[in-house]
Amino acid sequence: MDYFDRRIKNPNTPAVLWYKGALTPVHFSRNTEGFRVNTKVQKQLARRKGRIGRRLDKNDNRGCERPMMTASNIHYEVAERTQAVGAGGIGAIHLMVKQLGLDDAIDQKLQLLKYHLPYHESDHVLNIAYNLLAGGTCLEHIELLRTNEAYLDALGARRIPDPTTAGDFCRRFAAADIDGLQETLSEIRIKVWKQQPEAFFEEAVIEADGTMVETTGECKQGMDINHKGQWGYHPLLVSLANTGEPLYILNRSGNRPSYEDAAEYLDRAIAVCRRGGFRRIKLRGDTDFTQTAHLDRWDEDNVTFIFGIDAMPNLYDIVENLPRRVWKRLKRRVKREVKTAPRQRPENVKERIVEEREFENIELQAEWVAEFSYQPTKCKKSYRVIAVWKDLEVTQGQTVLFDDDKCFFYITNDWDSEPEAIVFEANDRCNQENLIEQFKNGVHSLTAPVDNLDSNWAYMVMASLAWSLKAWAALLLPEQGRWKAKHRREKYKLLRMDFTTFRNAFINIPAQIVRTGRRIIFRMLAWNGWQNAFFRLVDQLRLPLRC
Repeated sequence: MDYFDRRIKNPNTPAVLWYKGALTPVHFSRNTEGFRVNTKVQKQLARRKGRIGRRLDKNDNRGCERPMMTASNIHYEVAERTQAVGAGGIGAIHLMVKQLGLDDAIDQKLQLLKYHLPYHESDHVLNIAYNLLAGGTCLEHIELLRTNEAYLDALGARRIPDPTTAGDFCRRFAAADIDGLQETLSEIRIKVWKQQPEAFFEEAVIEADGTMVETTGECKQGMDINHKGQWGYHPLLVSLANTGEPLYILNRSGNRPSYEDAAEYLDRAIAVCRRGGFRRIKLRGDTDFTQTAHLDRWDEDNVTFIFGIDAMPNLYDIVENLPRRVWKRLKRRVKREVKTAPRQRPENVKERIVEEREFENIELQAEWVAEFSYQPTKCKKSYRVIAVWKDLEVTQGQTVLFDDDKCFFYITNDWDSEPEAIVFEANDRCNQENLIEQFKNGVHSLTAPVDNLDSNWAYMVMASLAWSLKAWAALLLPEQGRWKAKHRREKYKLLRMDFTTFRNAFINIPAQIVRTGRRIIFRMLAWNGWQNAFFRLVDQLRLPLRC
């Protein structure tokens, strides 16, 4: 009788390494000297970096008389004793999960399973998130991981849930359970924030946006058709712009408007950020999230907001009657600083084709900005409205057809910033579109693999944990010592990194898995430019959290 069978018959049997994940610390083959990579590992990384540097040397042209890819006598064998995993970085992620107490927090909050034979709630949640971190894109890819002995050994697991069991677990969730899981993730998130320097807490910028998650299924409960003829769901994403973290996700039917329930979840996000220690709160959103019925309340609560507001006829009447002297030319910020000699601008191919084929083309000629006070119907106070007037020219081929004008409006309770700064701040909100794109096509978390609205909502939350784990890994990177400035740049770059690049740099590192006694050793088999940061993260995860 093996250990697992004995534990089922006798629950008092003490747990061993594989039970409920890796209960014992995951060890990498290196020491624990503060934030410094030890001398031995430094030399190993330097040698690997040197070898690849010599191979990539452009001045070494030996062997150029033939193609570079010359391998032909290729054979495959099956290793008898050695086991290796492609996603060697998953051990560091699991070490972070254990250090933060995420698995225990999930088990305490979620009570969805009557019996744990053998899985606990945390096993299911982490299984879905780890699948995406390890390269999966859907529930079915879990099967490749659960049949990978090296992957199981890397996590200290006897086995992990199969795709069908994972889908069944999603169906166990009710709305209250999903909210409970999100609140648990918020508490862990606050733990991570508490490790940040004082400047981190200056201001939290919270954004909200909706997106359509299409499905080809015909029997998914809760799906509906939107005004564009798309079938599916319409989830709401409330995120922290500072770090890109998903604070809250709400799944809704496909025909629901973007702003529905947004105020409630914005309020929850405000509460989380204040518990986390942020001194100021700012809300940003497009015209769908103006939420004029709540502006007075947020203003009284010392919450700054910048929302787009619909270009209603009464607003157009106001700007048309503004004196000319109040309008200022809007100068856009330079997107990129040219640090070398400027290059000759290449031909604009799109512009040439549009002109040659005499398509209608709209060109921006100039932008003007002005401001005025305005009291929305649902508000008892007046707020500041920034108007951006765009002079447009409509051409066909080389012929100017007519001039056109459009005006965009932003409402805010920020009375101190320059109008230009308000416009740029509002435009920065568009970065959330990139975040949503990452969730849909990078992480593959905003999908609908299950059969009803709540179960798909649960999957979205659990799958999006993969992105949060990426953000937490970046935030927990130390930035101390003589290389503080460099480490801070690395931290910011990792935080803003797209999910696929992060996975290739931090997770998809081939590693040999060696189990000795109570240790799981990851022997890294390849080198990339992020491994110094990777080992610094592992060092940090061995230290107690700062409360």
